[in-house]
Amino acid sequence: MRVPLLEVDNLHVAYGAVNALHGVAFKVEQGEILTLIGANGAGKSTTLRAVSGMIKPRQGGVTFAGEAVQGGSPHKLVPRGLVHVPEGRGIFANMTVDENLMLGAYTRNDAAGIAEDREKALGLFPRVRERLKQVAGTLSGGEQQMLAIARGLMARPKLLLLDEPSLGLAPQLVQTIFQIIRTINQQGVTILLVEQNAHMALRVAHQAVVLEAGAVRMRGPAAELAASDEVRKAYLGHG
Repeated sequence: MRVPLLEVDNLHVAYGAVNALHGVAFKVEQGEILTLIGANGAGKSTTLRAVSGMIKPRQGGVTFAGEAVQGGSPHKLVPRGLVHVPEGRGIFANMTVDENLMLGAYTRNDAAGIAEDREKALGLFPRVRERLKQVAGTLSGGEQQMLAIARGLMARPKLLLLDEPSLGLAPQLVQTIFQIIRTINQQGVTILLVEQNAHMALRVAHQAVVLEAGAVRMRGPAAELAASDEVRKAYLGHG
């Protein structure tokens, strides 16, 4: 029996007296893209933060590559292959693009592998290559998003957590970002995707989970959920 790369089981998270997640559970299989969709405040970003160790769950388990990791620190999970590209990009504005990119490899000491992954990331994002010597704060929003994902790839992830990669981008750039996400997955990286653009998320993903008020409302193959009347009315603007 194949073990899921990621298993989230009965996850509960609270911010003070406010319960944000109520028993969230799902599995991400090796090699797939699973997307979390839902309205603002549904708990999507909170779920990613709990998985990556940015916040500690009140209850429940997170298993990555067969080992329990709930409550673990992000800096300990990154070398194991669990990498989080957060909402808002987190670019260091006063550093160059290249310096930002190389920060993604801070846990590594394999110079040849780092050079190989740098070239691979720049191949995916030629606009980042063109701006390596620029100060990162001068990049457009789309270029900063590309840099954030490229930096995440420098950690050589087994599982890449992407939080709202298309947020605030022009429609043409949204298409580009999702094409690159599909390519990254085809190159062997498993992806857990949080995305407000449910149309694009369901188009690129293999599996989907719908969160509502901090709990799982629906789950299944992305194509099936995209065809569901309930999902179409609530999240796709149909009906």
